[in-house]
Amino acid sequence: MDELPAMASLCSSFERFSALSTPHASTAGDSVTGGPATSGSAADVRAQARRRRTFAVISHPDAGKSTLTEALALHAKVISEAGAVHGKAGRKATVSDWMEMEKARGISVSSTALQFNYTSSESDDGVVNVVNLVDTPGHSDFSEDTYRVLTAVDAAVMLIDAAKGLEPQTLKLFQVCRHRGIPVITVINKWDRPGRAPLELLDEIDERIGLTPTPLFWPVGIAGDFRGLLRRGTDDRAGEALEYIKFTRTAGGARIAPEEHLTPDGALDREGDVWTEAAEESELLSASGQDHDQELFLAGQTSPVIFASAMLNFGVRQILDTLVALAPPPRARLDVDGSPREVDDPFSAVVFKVQAGMDTAHRDRLAFMRVVSGVFERGMVVTHAQTGKPFATKYALTVFGRERSTVEDAYPGDVVGLVNATALAPGHTLYVDPKVEFPPIPSFAPEHFAILRAESASKYKQFRKAVDQLDSEGVVQILRNDIRGDASPVMAAVGPMQFEVVSARMKAEYNVEPRVEPLGYALARRTDAASADELNRQRGVEVFTRSDGVLLALVSDKWRLQYLLKEMPELTLEPLVAATD
Repeated sequence: MDELPAMASLCSSFERFSALSTPHASTAGDSVTGGPATSGSAADVRAQARRRRTFAVISHPDAGKSTLTEALALHAKVISEAGAVHGKAGRKATVSDWMEMEKARGISVSSTALQFNYTSSESDDGVVNVVNLVDTPGHSDFSEDTYRVLTAVDAAVMLIDAAKGLEPQTLKLFQVCRHRGIPVITVINKWDRPGRAPLELLDEIDERIGLTPTPLFWPVGIAGDFRGLLRRGTDDRAGEALEYIKFTRTAGGARIAPEEHLTPDGALDREGDVWTEAAEESELLSASGQDHDQELFLAGQTSPVIFASAMLNFGVRQILDTLVALAPPPRARLDVDGSPREVDDPFSAVVFKVQAGMDTAHRDRLAFMRVVSGVFERGMVVTHAQTGKPFATKYALTVFGRERSTVEDAYPGDVVGLVNATALAPGHTLYVDPKVEFPPIPSFAPEHFAILRAESASKYKQFRKAVDQLDSEGVVQILRNDIRGDASPVMAAVGPMQFEVVSARMKAEYNVEPRVEPLGYALARRTDAASADELNRQRGVEVFTRSDGVLLALVSDKWRLQYLLKEMPELTLEPLVAATD
């Protein structure tokens, strides 16, 4: 408990933090039942793992992810007042968006990890769950950061704008979830604004991504007239209207919205025809087989649906309760040999993200790792699987936006930041004997390419260092070949804004003025040495070597690719993960 005052003083500059709980400070010594636990025993590790829920929020840009993240933190009583992305109209800015570029543009550029305790109001046992929420960039230009995050979570919340429905970026991210077998909870956001009919939105989800939506709560009132939620029955009471949760607005939506719980009869008296219509639609859903089934949900065939307004804090508590009740706890993970590493095995973790520049006072480098098995204890010496060298974990942090607090121990599912971890890169494994190495995180299909040069030859050394650093963080993929040489590597990225991030960071952190020149390629395909020579002879094709040794063929457009696939089927041209063509 002695960490709490330290954390409070750390956050004092952030006036919004009147209450900030640090899970590890308050729960590390407690078992699920609330009594003292034997630290590190297999039974204790399994019990601690069962308490944890690690998830990411995915969506198209501007669907309200950062606002939802704030609202969830507010309901967990981690912050006293929820912020807004632009911080307008008297509301403070969000905690999770801390980069200057994020504040200026009202978007999230890098993933941030938030961790808090939450006790479900639906549960009778009073278990304190530890929620690890990873907020991800919504902007498509930073999709790769999101793809990597999805390798570190056990569930995803898919946020859909009530007016726009499924958008391209949401679809791409869902495909990554499906590829990794991650169960998805759907939240239809912005129900306080005019939007589409709820049944129409459900039909779109079913038709476009083949995921059967199974609403747990149904909106009372059309989009733009959000009065509350109808709780739907399950199992033998499937589709039945169990209760009405009536929400009351707060000033600007900055505080938790008061809830009033009414019986169906009370709801009918209060809302009249609006309630009747909601109840009839709930019965219609049951008739079409859209009731929650836990097995089908975990198998990735169905998705529980909740209607909400993150800005007004309507439906947010229901989202948290659903996550705690339905999302899977940490499970065993397969290593490179296909053998499972169980949660109660000795410590192991996988690095899924590296972030630099979070501390403006000095050039720092924070590696985010997801604990896979065992107990992590600060100061323990672990082995870095990729190099075989020991790695000391003296400086380990839990991160809340830009604010940090020291973490003493962590359990499977937790996200921990390791300071100045220069040797670590996304996909690397840390472990305590017996040895284990997890599969590397796949690199995702880039769609934009540019040549990177140093403006001044006198700063070539800093330029090389900056390129290697940003490459290891995974900000962009760096490609090289013999023709262009090391002086003009090619950057490959999911979106062009990633190039802006590279330029800004090279200038700010390494004092190097880079020159970025667009390169006229639109697609990348994995190839091999046997095909490289022939591909290099083709018009509109150039072969590069990525930093991890993979050969990539860059192609000018999809028609050129189609020609190559048709006329030269013997050549290797394999699609990458999350390719859109």
